[in-house]
Amino acid sequence: MLFWAPPTKFASAGWEPNQAKSEIRLIDDGRTAERLLNWINKQIGSSYGLDDEKFENEHLPSNISDPGQIARAIYDVEEATTTAFDIILVHKMIKSETRASLIKYLQLLVAHHPSRRCRKGSAEVLVNFDDLCPPDMWSSDRHEVATNNVKGVLSNFQICGKEVPRGYWMFCRGSKNYTRGFSCGLWVLMHSLSVRIEDGESQFAFTAICDFIHNFFICEECRQHFYEMCSRVTSPFSKARDFALWLWSAHNEVNERLMKEEASLETGDPKFPKIIWPPKQLCPSCYHSRGSKDKGSSQIEWDQDEVFKFLISYYGNTLVSLYKEKGFLAEEGTKATLDDLVASTNAVVVPLGAALAIALASCAFGALACYWRSQQKNRKYYHQLHSLKNI
Repeated sequence: MLFWAPPTKFASAGWEPNQAKSEIRLIDDGRTAERLLNWINKQIGSSYGLDDEKFENEHLPSNISDPGQIARAIYDVEEATTTAFDIILVHKMIKSETRASLIKYLQLLVAHHPSRRCRKGSAEVLVNFDDLCPPDMWSSDRHEVATNNVKGVLSNFQICGKEVPRGYWMFCRGSKNYTRGFSCGLWVLMHSLSVRIEDGESQFAFTAICDFIHNFFICEECRQHFYEMCSRVTSPFSKARDFALWLWSAHNEVNERLMKEEASLETGDPKFPKIIWPPKQLCPSCYHSRGSKDKGSSQIEWDQDEVFKFLISYYGNTLVSLYKEKGFLAEEGTKATLDDLVASTNAVVVPLGAALAIALASCAFGALACYWRSQQKNRKYYHQLHSLKNI
């Protein structure tokens, strides 16, 4: 049997297909690939065919012409936070030598993550961390066992709530399946953290982010490049402004390097080429002089006061504006979905592969949801944090 519905509906307790007002529908005509695709086409008002070879996301909105587009990135920040946590567990990266850097990073997320549910989830992990992963569990004779145990105990935690990960990107969606995504979401997260800290936290935030990337980012070459940029900082940060501008400058340095690599290897995203940020379309006051379009960041006359104002507005208030408008800053039990948000963008183009995957994933997820609910009744979470509901 195949079912059709938004992913969040399968996680709802007590769902039944074809009930009155139920959004979960039984796909009653999917015996062949052609009939299944015809059924899906009727639901989404499309006309895909089995010979359709267009697998790219078309009609993506421009992220450089409308500053309000960053509001959609709040979902990508949550997705990146959860993805990073999953990568750490799957690749067994928590060890005696990396434990402290993870704790420091979690502390930063608890205090300044732009998403309330990620702050709450990070707090649950952090408060229980010493009990679940004590420093002495990595003794020489139990190292492998300890590493496996860490994955087991921490996998019970949902660092950004039960609705995340969603399995797709909004602001950070690339025009190709292998571009943007996680790295984009992680950059937005780091920028959002940099504009939320106080002056006295600037050095702590710097070391927390540098150590986190160095120990837990999956790309070895990327880790080394980032670590090299961190190592060039010779004096501690004392102002939040200085740290935010350093991170902005580091991001532009990365973009300059990748612009050259992607040009030679032709691996870039044609719809989202690497550029010096912010472009003049978003912040004309950030530029002192016109300069050449091809100039690197170091050759542009920046007005850093204006750049800092832009960063605060863009990665601060504008980033969370959609949450505020839709009331997503309420308790985690809020029954809000992304359906209306997805419908309001032009970024959703469902190719054949994705269309078929929706139906198949719905079936598989429905079965998993039933199993999950049965397990939930017997699951005991460690140290429930009732006092953290207002974090």
